[in-house]
Amino acid sequence: MGGFGGTALEGLREGMRGPVITAQDPGYDETRAIYNAMIDRRPAAFAQCVDAADVRTVLSVARDTGVELAVRGGGHSGPGLCLVDDALVLDLSTMRGVRVDPGAMTAQVAGGAQLGDLDHAAHTFGLGVPAGIISMTGVGGLTLGGGHGHLTRKYGLTIDSLVAADVVLADGTFVTASEDEHPDLFWALRGGGGNFGVVTSFTFRLHPVGTVGVAVTVWPVDRTPEVLRWYREFLPAAPPDLNGFFTLFTIPPGPPFPEPIHGRKMCGVVWCYTGDLEGDRLEEVLAPVNEAAPSAFHFTTPMPYPALQGMFDELIPKGYQWYWRGDFLDTISDASIDVHHKYGENLPTELSLMHLYPVDAAAHRTGADDTAWAYRDAVWSAVIAGVDPDPANAGLIREWCVDYWTDLHPHSMGGAYINFIGEGESTDRVHGTYRGHYDRLAATKRTYDPDNFFHANQNIPPATG
Repeated sequence: MGGFGGTALEGLREGMRGPVITAQDPGYDETRAIYNAMIDRRPAAFAQCVDAADVRTVLSVARDTGVELAVRGGGHSGPGLCLVDDALVLDLSTMRGVRVDPGAMTAQVAGGAQLGDLDHAAHTFGLGVPAGIISMTGVGGLTLGGGHGHLTRKYGLTIDSLVAADVVLADGTFVTASEDEHPDLFWALRGGGGNFGVVTSFTFRLHPVGTVGVAVTVWPVDRTPEVLRWYREFLPAAPPDLNGFFTLFTIPPGPPFPEPIHGRKMCGVVWCYTGDLEGDRLEEVLAPVNEAAPSAFHFTTPMPYPALQGMFDELIPKGYQWYWRGDFLDTISDASIDVHHKYGENLPTELSLMHLYPVDAAAHRTGADDTAWAYRDAVWSAVIAGVDPDPANAGLIREWCVDYWTDLHPHSMGGAYINFIGEGESTDRVHGTYRGHYDRLAATKRTYDPDNFFHANQNIPPATG
């Protein structure tokens, strides 16, 4: 496999505390399986690191042998950037520790941790981080891409809560990046993806969040135009305590949805409210939902924040076929509403969906140039995802997603959340996503990874000259 084996493989095994798994070992196929089952690649070996020393060993072997390197954290990458055929995979997935300091309101999170690990550890202290909507998402990949979720309007992007990162660079050097140490690297890590090194630990500032108000409101899909016209005005004007992502989806067969609407295509909003839940406050905040059109179903309940984070886990578990693409939007134009309505009426499978995640309010309080995230003026981050358990439908869901995105893209801001760029998209998409920050990122890449050793990612080649 790619010339990697023999003495080099044995040396890697001897130099690591964690295991090294190849195709000759039991569990290889299980190890190479990631969240998106559409990705079917066969790396030469998985080096499952248990600490920074293991990471340095893997990087040393990869440099010395010339084998291609990929880095895996939570394995949630849509285009499967964490797997490369015949490569050596530096696998952080067993490094999932979280240490919370409730007095300092910080959490130190290992590089392979998933959101569920962080949420569980922080929740016991009534604390949390704005990050994602699926508990199986890797903290590392989400953070390095910028990160948004249920708490974004209240507390900002995930990177706005990052205070430090321990990083092993391509040459094996171990550094801590923060506002005071390697500030150029710290700037780049906050949105620039996995281009600059292997982050073995993230330190986050935590925020108060305990029990939140959760609501789901759905309307028949033919009411999409009215609902979107209402939503585009209502949510940006709402207090930051209220977050709500818009979705096009098919009602799943189970609670909390009543049986008469099971299997029906719907548009809807999933709400998260972090304000006072005394009395009927949540219902009062959401009283305007029927101004758009009479809802087919409206459900509210208080819920521990980690339970909200895991609410969709069983609906879309690991091992399904996925294809997604995304874009940033600063407005939901009438023309774009027509596109959403058309493709919502024609969802190709029961699990295919579109989400509009809010990235305004608190996310707009960070300066446009303070982090690598280049779209502080965006109001929504859109993702279109074809999803199905059956590999026979892979072509169908990809075609629907690409067609939807092609029609929607002219109404977007041009770039996308880097983690929503799909497999096979043009490299121009990466450049466009970073706007005027791209050259600064390329210069930082030249400083910390001049040979583009870390290139199995949404790559930013090092600047030349």
